[in-house]
Amino acid sequence: MASGTALVYDDEMTSHKLLWDDPVCDIEVPERLSSCYERLKCYNLVERCVSVPVREGTEEEVMLVHSSDYLETVKRTPKMTEEELRKTSAGYDAVFFHPTTYRCAKLAVGGTLDMVDAVMSGKTQNGMALIRPPGHHSQRNEANGFCIFNNVAIAAKYAQRKYGLQRVLVVDWDVHHGQGIQYIFNEDPSVLYFSWHRYEHQQYWPTLRESDYDSVGQGNGKGFNINVPWNKIGMGNADYVAVFLHVLLPLAFEFDPELVLVSAGYDSGIGDPEGQMSATPECFAHLTHFLMQLAKGKLCVVLEGGYHLRSLSESVCMTLKTLLGDPLPRLSGEMAPCLSALESIHNVRAVHKPYWKCLMHEDIAPLQDLSTRAQLLTPLEAGRPNSEEAIKTDKFLELHMKNISFPRPHVKTTVAVDESNARLLSPSVQIDKEKDMKELKALLSGLDADLAKEGKDLNSFLNMLAVLDKIIKNEVTNGLAVSSEVSLSSAIALKHCHNLKVQKVLCVSVGDVDVKTDLDDGKVLLINISAKPPKKSDTKYNITVNWEKGIETNNFFSPALGLILPVTYSYQPDLTIIVLGPNRSVGQNGISLLIRLLQGLAQSHILALIQETEVTLLQDIIKPLTSDFTPSFGTYAPDLKENVQRVIELREQLQNEWKLLQCSGK
Repeated sequence: MASGTALVYDDEMTSHKLLWDDPVCDIEVPERLSSCYERLKCYNLVERCVSVPVREGTEEEVMLVHSSDYLETVKRTPKMTEEELRKTSAGYDAVFFHPTTYRCAKLAVGGTLDMVDAVMSGKTQNGMALIRPPGHHSQRNEANGFCIFNNVAIAAKYAQRKYGLQRVLVVDWDVHHGQGIQYIFNEDPSVLYFSWHRYEHQQYWPTLRESDYDSVGQGNGKGFNINVPWNKIGMGNADYVAVFLHVLLPLAFEFDPELVLVSAGYDSGIGDPEGQMSATPECFAHLTHFLMQLAKGKLCVVLEGGYHLRSLSESVCMTLKTLLGDPLPRLSGEMAPCLSALESIHNVRAVHKPYWKCLMHEDIAPLQDLSTRAQLLTPLEAGRPNSEEAIKTDKFLELHMKNISFPRPHVKTTVAVDESNARLLSPSVQIDKEKDMKELKALLSGLDADLAKEGKDLNSFLNMLAVLDKIIKNEVTNGLAVSSEVSLSSAIALKHCHNLKVQKVLCVSVGDVDVKTDLDDGKVLLINISAKPPKKSDTKYNITVNWEKGIETNNFFSPALGLILPVTYSYQPDLTIIVLGPNRSVGQNGISLLIRLLQGLAQSHILALIQETEVTLLQDIIKPLTSDFTPSFGTYAPDLKENVQRVIELREQLQNEWKLLQCSGK
């Protein structure tokens, strides 16, 4: 399997700059690029990446998207005087040309395409391109919004032509609508385009009617254009996570892309004068983590906007750390989307229901404007930096990033298994052999004094405690233990966590497992996934997902994205325990999906407990824990209506307790 992360950067692209006074364009500065690279070096991230040399994109590559007439116009700019450059720039909306612009724009294209080559050829697993000028606004015949050549659109066409790809997902998290990408692929069902953007009921640039939620594509492309309009400023971590869980990811898993391209604009981050949003840098780590579960991990992130240098550079670093496989920091803030975000998400789901199987059983219809209208600002007022606010953001981020930084354990995964099963493990896994049995027996006796009297096989309990201890002490990121009695092992593990003052533990059991805990104070959140109906009513901290195994499908997307992830992201645990017992109604791919998605929580600290009768699952659990494998889920089939109905009922029952569930409830 491919491994490693490609990094594209060349400081020659900083030579593109504004030569005259222009209050609209003066925020697109060379320091946007150089500050990101310097920050990456501060975090020692550059040396961990595979450097991809930057080349010029060819004219043929540029014309995969742009017309020859437009290309000829850009080609003439290097020989223009400043006055001619200024006049040419004035012919477009919010654009400037410099004598080096054509060269830089070609480098941006070439660097992006070489990153695609690195990922598609298996040289690296994923990559990030730090380039400028950006691209997502530029159209077939014109530059637009600081953008010269549409780097991501060209990359999508290039990947289709060179590698024969039939499905490419483009995710645009820039705060402005990438109308250039939308126009290029508006009738193309082979490219699924998703964009969230500041819209404010068509009052924010580029003030296009086709940026609203009901622009879903045209002709054969209907349903393959997803617009999420933000009608308020101040959208934050909860709003961004909510739209991924309830809109983008369900449709993306059904689409089953072969490559994911991100138009990564960080003007949607905190402190940016253009976006005026509130998402903190670690949010982009979680968004990246979600996207890494698609296309067998083939993910290419391409820089677009971002105009507060500290916010931009920290967000770029958090994205790259995630691409490199580092544990994710906890998301800050309450996981409660605002009313305006709920409205937009609901409307997008409703308008796309006719086109996607994953929405076919949902009872949704467009909502009339529930949010209060935002105070309207002129584009100039909306985008002007305020020096006092910028300084305040700098100070906030200085402290915030110190608080969320944490060391990477030298060992990622440790396991406690017997020798007969050790041969099934990959070399990257540490087999736990160094145990102080006397100390562990004393610990076990303190947790359950009756075990020894009952004559049970104590080894599996001792092994589990050894692994759990290393996870809690941050000596390893995650671990696995095989148990003769997983129900009892999980109860002992929860007691041990309580004694060590682990504040919040998420325990997810799959199959016939009876996890017992005396705690009902929020210190443990139990989620049981079983084919059997719950014996008692679900409560905030004890939820049973009644899930029957379907004949055609066993993908588990609906409960994972529509219920489990919203609840667990709202809970924000300090440790996750996954318990796998017999008679599971969730298949191997579903379990792999669940483990990989839950790695976004608790700084990726996970203990997996497997009933010894289910030891055939060992490799399927180890692979997602070590990130050695991203499963392919293949052709999508709709879930059983009865299963979806149970998920819907749980969402409605629990949405007042867990606010992230409100995005899809009534």
